[in-house]
Amino acid sequence: MHIADITMFYAPASGGVRTYLDAKHRRLGIKPGIRHSLLIPGSSFSEQDGLYTVPAPALPFGKGYRFPLRLAPWRNVLQDLQPDLIEVGDPYLTAWAALDARRQLDVPVIGFYHSDLPLLVRNRMGNWVTNNVEAYVSKLYGNFDRVLAPSRVMADKLTGLGVRNVFVQPLGVDLQTFNPDARDPGLRAELGLDENTHLLIFAGRGSKEKNLPVLLDCMNRLGCRYHLLLVGSSMPTAVPPNVTVIDQFCPAAHVARLMASADALLHAGDQETFGLVLLEAMASGIPVVAVAAGAFEEIVNDDCGVLCAPNNPAAMASAVRELFGSGSAGLGKHARLHVEQHYAWDTVVNSLLRHYHAVLGSQWPLTANG
Repeated sequence: MHIADITMFYAPASGGVRTYLDAKHRRLGIKPGIRHSLLIPGSSFSEQDGLYTVPAPALPFGKGYRFPLRLAPWRNVLQDLQPDLIEVGDPYLTAWAALDARRQLDVPVIGFYHSDLPLLVRNRMGNWVTNNVEAYVSKLYGNFDRVLAPSRVMADKLTGLGVRNVFVQPLGVDLQTFNPDARDPGLRAELGLDENTHLLIFAGRGSKEKNLPVLLDCMNRLGCRYHLLLVGSSMPTAVPPNVTVIDQFCPAAHVARLMASADALLHAGDQETFGLVLLEAMASGIPVVAVAAGAFEEIVNDDCGVLCAPNNPAAMASAVRELFGSGSAGLGKHARLHVEQHYAWDTVVNSLLRHYHAVLGSQWPLTANG
């Protein structure tokens, strides 16, 4: 079986989609009888170990992202590769290139709905474009042989737009990198904190959807016994005294060290399509305090952390106090066990293979939207 993934969501500092594709590429590469090709944007044509770059212009201020403008080069690479199945990882030109290649190759194409496009556009341009974007999503994803969504909330949105053949396919977490053993007892000293301070962490982009002002207001309410470490690009510069900022993209191993050395993850984003950073924290052996919105309610149960009302700093501060009042260390152990059981990448890749066999006609059925 030859599987080809195609996406523009792949850059040096990109997040969940690249994590998913890299993990998938590594694991499919060692499975007998399977070949995996990955098509991503680059400055020129190249190929190395099944990773193909296709020329695309860089996005201004795009932090390494490139935006394909010409369909033909992507379609032509797919035609040369002759895959048995194509998976699309974004809703832009590469998706249409895959559908165009399908007409020539007569192979199934799966669409993975990683991002909530109508919501992203509405956040940046307002409600006036929502109907047009929803119609676009409905048309595009209605063309795929099967659609995968990382969470139930995303699958339900697609179904609500009239898209059929939607299946929930959660992502996974690297249990070796994100591990309690990465804990560094010296981190508190680096931050100038005493051992009795509760250390919280948030890691990710400082984009609007992450609701970082809620975290900062929460920390103001919690006071000096609590300290928050903000890690990632585009972080705010004006923060309370009990907040430390690392304003740069950090490699996974660096983030893993910081997470395992903290006491809990704090996350106020209420529009997350999956929530990979929550899994990374839980795999690191720490519980989470997050909002009861988006996909978080599907990931976090009472044994792994505390959920609170969205966009409510007082409720979040109360949830943090509740967490540490109930014994956060025990919750962290449960959180690690939970991701080991449900979100290991090997489990995810085996589930993906069942989807692939199903669209290829093999006898390995799944139930739609489940």
